[in-house]
Amino acid sequence: MEFNLATIFEYAVDQYPEREYIVCDGKRCTYKEMDERANRLAHHLASQGIGQDDHVGIYAYNSMEWVETLWAVFKLRAVWININFRYVEDELAYIFENADLKALVLQREFAQRTANVITSLPQLQHTVLIEDGSGADAGALDFVEYENVMNENSPARDFPARSGEDKYMLYTGGTTGMPKGVVWQHKDVFMALGGGIDQTTGVEYKTAEEVVKKGAAFQLCLFPLAPLMHGASQWAVMGGSFEGRKLVLRKQFDAGQTWRDIDAEKINGIFITGDAMAIPLMDAYEKIKDDVDVSSMFVFASSAVIFSSSVKDRVMAHFPNVMLLDSIGSSETGGNGILKAEKGKTAMKGGPTVEPGPGTVVLDQETYEILEPGCGKTGFVATTGYIPIGYYKDPEKTAKTFITAPDGKRYAIPGDHAIHEADGTITMLGRGSGCINSGGEKIFSEEVESACKNHVDIYDCVVVGVPDERWGSKVAAIIELRGEHQPDLEAVQEECRKHIARYKVPRELHFVTKVLRAPSGKPDYRWAKAIAAGEIV
Repeated sequence: MEFNLATIFEYAVDQYPEREYIVCDGKRCTYKEMDERANRLAHHLASQGIGQDDHVGIYAYNSMEWVETLWAVFKLRAVWININFRYVEDELAYIFENADLKALVLQREFAQRTANVITSLPQLQHTVLIEDGSGADAGALDFVEYENVMNENSPARDFPARSGEDKYMLYTGGTTGMPKGVVWQHKDVFMALGGGIDQTTGVEYKTAEEVVKKGAAFQLCLFPLAPLMHGASQWAVMGGSFEGRKLVLRKQFDAGQTWRDIDAEKINGIFITGDAMAIPLMDAYEKIKDDVDVSSMFVFASSAVIFSSSVKDRVMAHFPNVMLLDSIGSSETGGNGILKAEKGKTAMKGGPTVEPGPGTVVLDQETYEILEPGCGKTGFVATTGYIPIGYYKDPEKTAKTFITAPDGKRYAIPGDHAIHEADGTITMLGRGSGCINSGGEKIFSEEVESACKNHVDIYDCVVVGVPDERWGSKVAAIIELRGEHQPDLEAVQEECRKHIARYKVPRELHFVTKVLRAPSGKPDYRWAKAIAAGEIV
């Protein structure tokens, strides 16, 4: 069997047809039911001229239809494009044009915004609208109704043969710059993120059958909390699908509802994106813990952004027997490594320290030679083997990120700084965009953010560099308070000095009502810099 994502999913459907597959906001479906609805949408899109390598946008909150569209597009060997539902019209127009959309599946809530920007997009020839109960005006948008498509098309699975070289694309905004489309081949992304390689053991499976049958003995129930427009939740869903798992979704994150869902659905594992979700989750749990039974949960996993030591300690205090995992990776590399947290050993050396995944190394920042464990130098975390083709329509950025090193291997280097420790683990230090150069010393924002959040009065924090006459740059912390008490600079510095070197502690504080983050939990560093510069009051 080709390692094609739609084909692997269909194999899982045939193995587990009557298993419950998706539960989302009151809707439920089995694997067979999802497959048939995805087939109906695929037939409709094919009738509109959508085929191999055509781009189909998905513009919606987490929903049953999001997942149906995902599989429908892959069944046609087309490429789906994830669209951030927080984009304003200028950003939306950019991604529509950059991604060369030929068709679009969207919720009614976003119809008017879409109608305002698609008039200049001649390639976009078809739109399917999901009714969401919003009653929003669709304006001049020309569309067909999603459920009419379901009623008018065949559920048969009768599509042409596919290839492991079919494309998967993930638009990633990172923390700076405009979104970039990272282009993978199915066979590579399946190995990197879909379960083709076991990230904990390094075992590489030879057939899709081996992966699918891993779920035969017991059906795990998992709950990815982040939006499906981000890679972390996409791969929690797709990777879970390949093993016949039950998956719970919600339109939007609700901390209290999450615990009630764990109780009701007997969820075994949740996937979050760092402190942005972990903190409100624990706040909510402490309020309702006597009213919910969450004993079914044995995995609490975080990916994509920082999961600070103080929050990990808080989780383990309530759930001492739960497996607490940090999973580190990027859109350009797949998984870089995993670390299981241990009680009393959550303190970070800089950022998270993980056991490196297959093909992950640290390269010298200038020569691109492999840095040996224990050498003490800061380099770039890099991955070889199963990596993307490059960025869509951006050869310059592709050349900078995907390089051939002196060892002759091709590596993906998205820009994360790291140290290869003597014991073989890798300590992640953050992106260059979050690196502050103060008097020649490199200070990584994530490390300082984690230290700040140990202060009892700090709920959330983003750290940036601001100009300084003497040092070039100094550390500024943008802080969201936990309550009404506002700590002074000295109190925050005192707490930070317990965890990081003196030269890294904040030199100024800026208090905000709420720290602005992307739905993935990633900090908005451009916003934070504007706050620190006084450009936003």
